[in-house]
Amino acid sequence: MDINSVPQDDSSTYSNNKKAIYARGEDGSVNVVGSSGWTAEETVTKQALEDLQDSAALAYAEVLNGEKSPLYYHMYAIRMDLQVLADSTGFFKWTIKKDFDPKKFESISEKRLAVYADAMGKTMDELKVLEELGYECE
Repeated sequence: MDINSVPQDDSSTYSNNKKAIYARGEDGSVNVVGSSGWTAEETVTKQALEDLQDSAALAYAEVLNGEKSPLYYHMYAIRMDLQVLADSTGFFKWTIKKDFDPKKFESISEKRLAVYADAMGKTMDELKVLEELGYECE
């Protein structure tokens, strides 16, 4: 990308910050240029955030209905998915899925729960409960 072509669309997703973009200067050298974002990236970012919010709302309903453990909701609420949680904890995806079962989650070891808590930036007590958010659940 040419140094004069770096987008400066003042993207709201950047929160008045700049993103480093590599661009080629007039002399052919590669330079780092600050970009305030561009419209296409902002649109895609907002769509991704909406998808994550929808996933969290669906997970909340599943936990309320007794289908999943609170761990399932917390994973989506902090913008993780199964792969990211597996990478963050070192646990296999299939073992995490077992922990999404409410009955199995009740008997989870403190050591295992501590790993989840550390990876999610929450306390063990926070992971055990579902806070009241007022989502409309069907």
